[in-house]
Amino acid sequence: CSLHFAMATSNVHAPKKGSINPHLDKLSTDFLYHIGYSRDELKGIFSDVKFVVMGGSAKRMGMFAEVIAKAIGHPKKEMVELDISKSDRFSFYKIGPVLSVNHGMGVPSVTILLHEILKLLYYAEAKDPIIFRLGTCGGLGLSPGSVVITNKAVNAFLKEHHETVILGRTITRPAILDQELAESLLATQTDNTFNTLLGTTMCTDDFYEGQARIDGVLCEHGEEEKQKYLEHINSQGVVNIEMEATAIASLCHRTGYRCAIVCVTLLDRLQGDQVDISPETYKKYQARPQELIANFIKKRLREDDIKEEI
Repeated sequence: CSLHFAMATSNVHAPKKGSINPHLDKLSTDFLYHIGYSRDELKGIFSDVKFVVMGGSAKRMGMFAEVIAKAIGHPKKEMVELDISKSDRFSFYKIGPVLSVNHGMGVPSVTILLHEILKLLYYAEAKDPIIFRLGTCGGLGLSPGSVVITNKAVNAFLKEHHETVILGRTITRPAILDQELAESLLATQTDNTFNTLLGTTMCTDDFYEGQARIDGVLCEHGEEEKQKYLEHINSQGVVNIEMEATAIASLCHRTGYRCAIVCVTLLDRLQGDQVDISPETYKKYQARPQELIANFIKKRLREDDIKEEI
């Protein structure tokens, strides 16, 4: 049956005091250049948004738009019907109270998108929305196809913060994730044919040298040094490596929005560098975070419907 798609009218989520840029309220207008929307049109379109689901690949997020449309019984089912993109920078789909968008690869791309998505939610006065990143990653000591729900995001120095350079100064911000949300996601998982776990995720600035690979166009370390490094970070609790976690965690924590990161491992980095799996296996693996998040959203929307009926 179809779930409820009524627009939120009360109890608007208010980010933590002082967390939103105070200059925004002084702007006469604000054009969100990379997603193509202007401030004045946002409330009429996006005030009902409860979930934003992001992933690196544009194709993957189009697929997720169809997955979530089917899960929640949305009247539109095809990605072409759900596409509300106004820019060729990022894909952009709206499925009732769910946004599905791609963020590209790495911290620079995801922070550009997230600045504009968080401003969109702020201007639209969306009610307590939850931000998700779903994607792929390299595992450490995990079987390929394992699903990692990040409960701690660290940088390449194993620090639980994100660093960015502003006005020539390095600014450090805590990269804190919502533990209750991570645990709720884990509790939602009903498929026990593969491993799903909470764990520490390392965010790096690069896929090759930054993740200790020896198969990039440059490499100044050897196999033995690489192996020792990967075993060391694994001994410190790191179970997977990707390229966006600390940026997402720090931006959402600073602005007061809840977020969660769910990634599937494509390989065990302790066994090698190459992602060499069949298209069929890749398709099966990348569906796992999508299905988990879709089930979580479906459950939450049903709970919200019950509360409104009461």
